[in-house]
Amino acid sequence: MLVGHLSGEPVHGYRVVVTGIGALSCCGVGTEALFTGLLQGTFSEDHRIPDFDPATIFGPKEVRRVDRFAQITLAAAVEAMADSGLDEMDPDRAAVVMGTGIGGMGTLIAQQQVLEQRGANRVSPFLAPMIMPNAGAAQVAMRFGCRGPVETVTTACAAGTHSIAAGARLVASGRADVAIVGGGESVMEAITFAGFGNMTALSNQGISRPFDIDRDGFVMSEGAGALVLERFDHATARGARIYGEVIGAASTADAFHITAPREDGSGARRCMELALEDAGISTRDVGTINAHGTSTPLNDLAESVAIEALFGDESPPVTSCKGVTGHSLGGAGALEAVASLLTIARGVIPPTVGLTTVDPAIHLDVVKGEARPLSMPVVLSNSFGFGGHNGSLVFAAAT
Repeated sequence: MLVGHLSGEPVHGYRVVVTGIGALSCCGVGTEALFTGLLQGTFSEDHRIPDFDPATIFGPKEVRRVDRFAQITLAAAVEAMADSGLDEMDPDRAAVVMGTGIGGMGTLIAQQQVLEQRGANRVSPFLAPMIMPNAGAAQVAMRFGCRGPVETVTTACAAGTHSIAAGARLVASGRADVAIVGGGESVMEAITFAGFGNMTALSNQGISRPFDIDRDGFVMSEGAGALVLERFDHATARGARIYGEVIGAASTADAFHITAPREDGSGARRCMELALEDAGISTRDVGTINAHGTSTPLNDLAESVAIEALFGDESPPVTSCKGVTGHSLGGAGALEAVASLLTIARGVIPPTVGLTTVDPAIHLDVVKGEARPLSMPVVLSNSFGFGGHNGSLVFAAAT
């Protein structure tokens, strides 16, 4: 069952499974590059996506009319759909839910320069559709002919996770047979770095060290992740490979501060608790936690306090992808969902790269140094965003 709608009432319905995954990250293009990077600690130094050529999915004219965030969002969805082997679907029962924190900032900055240097008549007529946050979801829907609900979530760094949850609800409730979900972000612009830097959110040394005593901020990156969700019976009827099942999801708000989390982690704790209740499992059933783990002093400590409050002395191993992937804002939760599903599929927990010495104030079993075997095929994945948005997903092996 999945937590449903704004009331928080559960939706009892169809089982929701993941049959396709796609990812673009600073580890490279594709899910294999992502998981190899997580296991080996390899990624591009500038935390941009290496070797991505948007011309592989767009024509020469079209590519100039799509912002990079929407380009990588569609590219992740194209990989996920190819991976799913889904050749036919009812377009009226195919949904898309994609997330982004900001949208087409690169285009906005570039066109502002055009306005100042060349005049209003030279501003692109495609400005609006390029900068709008829903452009990623729209591109996916147009590419695959999805005529069901096509929606966008913009809950900052929780957007990817919330999008997956929203799409899962559409499938669980019977509104859709298939949902393409995830999120993407590309805001690697000087003004973005300046803004985050001036609020002291970025690492001064440019190193992501989740849960480390010397962590000093996050490292901004670009990235996108996508999942293909299907009803279990829809997937099995066509003999689809299943990576795992979405068995629980939840969303809460801190209602506290526009950027800082509650120090007691109460909003995050309640979110994880609701997700486990939704999944119908206890804390003892969780094999690992894919933490939000941004490498900022406040967020890592608040998340650890929340995990300790909920799990007590029985906290499972915790890991953070962001030591490798950096923080791709609205794309982060989607990338980490892909990582969570590969953790289940391959039975191994990637280490927290960048972590040398766990902060003594953090009393968690954080995976570091080397990967570990996954003892139980259940992953709790967290995302927490500016504005106090909390999101948690529970993935499990489909049986």
